Amino acid sequence: MLNIGGGEIVFLVILALVILGPSRLPHYASMLARGVRQLRDLADGAKAQIRQEMGPAFDDVDWRQLDPRQYDPRRIVREALASPGPGRRPAATASSQPAGGRAPVGTTAYPAPRQVVHDPSLPTPFDTDAT
Repeated sequence: MLNIGGGEIVFLVILALVILGPSRLPHYASMLARGVRQLRDLADGAKAQIRQEMGPAFDDVDWRQLDPRQYDPRRIVREALASPGPGRRPAATASSQPAGGRAPVGTTAYPAPRQVVHDPSLPTPFDTDAT
């Protein structure tokens, strides 16, 4: 429940007593209960409407998979970079190529990317179009 413990709830009740006063507190508590009830009825109505529109496929949906709390951007990026996606070519490794240096017929071997080494004696590259 929003990570609120017992101590915080007691503090909020005491704070409400001090701010609202004991005479107005029952009225505002009933208004809060009515609002929560209306919100629950609204959610149940939306769920019933979706169930009616989807038909029997509604029961087949894995709602836990659609829970936004499960998404971790770091994990998503890590998985996207680790697995080759559509349009990305897998890199050829030295162990996948035969001793002759040629790829087997029907496969394509891609050369390893060129390693760029910085030479401190040379000036820093400067791109006039980028500035």
